[in-house]
Amino acid sequence: MTNPSRRGLLIILSSPSGAGKSTMARALRAWDPTINFSVSATTRAPRPGEEDGTDYRFVGEEHFRQAVAEGEMLEHAHVFGNFYGSPKAPVQAAIDQGQDILFDIDWQGAQQIRNSDLNTHTLSIFLLPPSITELKRRLESRGQDDAETIAKRMGKSWDEISHWDGYDFVLVNDDLDQTEARLKSIITAARLRLSQQPAIKDHVRRLQSEFEDLKCPSTPSPMPAPRSLPRRGSPLTPMSSAR
Repeated sequence: MTNPSRRGLLIILSSPSGAGKSTMARALRAWDPTINFSVSATTRAPRPGEEDGTDYRFVGEEHFRQAVAEGEMLEHAHVFGNFYGSPKAPVQAAIDQGQDILFDIDWQGAQQIRNSDLNTHTLSIFLLPPSITELKRRLESRGQDDAETIAKRMGKSWDEISHWDGYDFVLVNDDLDQTEARLKSIITAARLRLSQQPAIKDHVRRLQSEFEDLKCPSTPSPMPAPRSLPRRGSPLTPMSSAR
């Protein structure tokens, strides 16, 4: 389902393993089924039940390396002996059609996307655990990994957490319902950013044309270019004391 009235969002959701990233991603999809998961390419072998093109795009290492060299990957990383990456073309097409794409990636992938030409449409959110003790408990309670794998994930967790300040929003996931509600609010607001509303400029032009047709006393000048706000920390122009 396309939405030509706005650009799609490239939503990045990151966290250390066990902080609730997958749970929140599923909750967002349940809230709005039009949000699509990004289908990553990977060089690892398919696991039982996984389908090519649905869960991942399974490719050979040579093919993957060539795609990276030709700039066809929006982001890529080498994780636990395998390559993972996000093909750029389908993401660009989705954004142009007004479809939101959800990325479940680490800080390295998030950084690559923020440095890409799709950064304007990017919304990045990082989830922090309430404590390291709780993070370990969650990993153990999932029952998906052996002790060695859990130790590896815990060892990597601080590397992930240490990049929290590179995101647009940071949430402490100590209450699932509250975190879900905040995520929904963030996405709803981000969809209204000026960069996501290409039709606004045409609407203002129509207002100007209507204003002139009505021959209002003060005819507006041609629509000026959007004004840029002063950079954070830059001096502001002194205000007049006159009222």
